[in-house]
Amino acid sequence: MKVITDIKPQVKTPTRCSIYLDNAFYCGLELETVMRHRLKIGDQIEPEKLDEIQFDSERVRALDKALSFVTKSKKTQKQVKEHLFSKGYTEQTVESVIEKMKDYRFLDDGDYAESYAKSYSKTKGKKLIEMELKKRGISEEDMSLAIENIGDQTESAVLIAEKYLKNKQKDKANLLKCYKYLLSKGFDYEVSKTVIERLGHNEDD
Repeated sequence: MKVITDIKPQVKTPTRCSIYLDNAFYCGLELETVMRHRLKIGDQIEPEKLDEIQFDSERVRALDKALSFVTKSKKTQKQVKEHLFSKGYTEQTVESVIEKMKDYRFLDDGDYAESYAKSYSKTKGKKLIEMELKKRGISEEDMSLAIENIGDQTESAVLIAEKYLKNKQKDKANLLKCYKYLLSKGFDYEVSKTVIERLGHNEDD
């Protein structure tokens, strides 16, 4: 057993307190948590018990941070984890928050992938969308389904190519540059080739 020798409000965050055991800093807790558990100077407590109380306190605080983060725009599980880790929360706390948010549907990577793919399918090819979803931590299953739902992108690629070639002569050099541009936007070889052949054919007409 150890003794709580001090409970000090934190200077930068007055709603949190620093807890000292046997004159040494042990952890930080929300003031509300300290009051709810009726912790006071002179109390004897097992460090393990304080760990449990701290986990409960940090989980509530981390959940609030995570909810504020996702209300601005949809986020993936990976993005929320990175955000919470950057705030100094432990893995145990972060995983607990992620599960809680999934339970209440605040986090849904499948829905995120589908929305992202739908939003950018007119301006980006499937390969680029796939790469960006991977960076955001989307699973292969969710990503594949989202990409599949995009459908054929030929018409979208035509519009992008026409915009690229606007006020340019549709000669071989510019068509080649446009082809490479479509590839850089994530459109596959077949779609890009079809678009360039169509534009080149139209020019010949």
